[in-house]
Amino acid sequence: MKLPSPRGPLSETVVATLGGEPDGQPIPFTAADPYGEDLTIALHTLYELHYCGFDGVHPAWEWDPELLKFRAQAEIVFLAALRSDVDGGDDLDAALDALLVEHVPGSGVSHHLRDNGNWDEMREYFAHRSVYHHKEADPHAWVIPRLRGRAKAALVAVEFDEFGGGRADRMHSRLYADLLQGAGMSADYLHYLDDVPAPAIAIVNMMSLFGLHRSLRGALVGHFAAAEITTAPSAQRMAQALERLNADPRCVEFFTEHIEADAVHEQIMRRDVIGSLLEQEPELRADVVFGIQATELLEARLADHLLSSWAAGESSLRTRLRWLVSQNG
Repeated sequence: MKLPSPRGPLSETVVATLGGEPDGQPIPFTAADPYGEDLTIALHTLYELHYCGFDGVHPAWEWDPELLKFRAQAEIVFLAALRSDVDGGDDLDAALDALLVEHVPGSGVSHHLRDNGNWDEMREYFAHRSVYHHKEADPHAWVIPRLRGRAKAALVAVEFDEFGGGRADRMHSRLYADLLQGAGMSADYLHYLDDVPAPAIAIVNMMSLFGLHRSLRGALVGHFAAAEITTAPSAQRMAQALERLNADPRCVEFFTEHIEADAVHEQIMRRDVIGSLLEQEPELRADVVFGIQATELLEARLADHLLSSWAAGESSLRTRLRWLVSQNG
């Protein structure tokens, strides 16, 4: 995979730095919008060093002290914004119960796509979500060695399903690649990263941030629970949308796979993972709540971006011309 296109001075610094070899020199950090394109793509690029990396980038950059200092400064900005923009508190029952409420009539992205969405909007949505689904369940795996006992065993059980129950062709990341192929899109890893704006990428950055820091293990569990609790109903709407649009069965299958699986995962996450974790470490309750709230915050920002773009008759992607060329060969 090639390095992404920079989106401002911070990401220009990151891309230029990774083009050379570590030399021990300080890497200058400049202020940036915590949710803006520049900081978001800079952080994603730095985190990707811990996933699949980039062609031609020296492997020593992954743990280079100066690059880690730079990343820490970016993380401070992003994490401070997340903490500032959520309500906080430690009322876990209220936070979890709110995830189970289905508003009627619904006004989210999956509601729009089910009722009124067109095929172009659906494919744009696929591009946005590909930034995460290409590495589905990977960020959550970092929390496994930070849990103990029943919480660890239960979370591994959920992850086992996410990774296809030991079958490579059933891994959820593979099923998403199949979905992309069924939609006539590229299934290459992070192929659409340059097309996707900050709101979708920020969600993946949050997962990586929570996963890479032991101090944020409670937030990662909260995020994972929020994702599992909310997936089944939205997946059902997405399957209905795709059936209405006569989509390839591979597109539908990705979502039908999640309807039943995540309904089970919801119970495991709430009872066995969170319940056991807080029996062992009750002081993490507020962190779990933070993870739930931060997930809801960033998902809402993405939904606002998608729906406002489509309502205005505009593409939700950054590079519509490149997107059209890539889709039409």
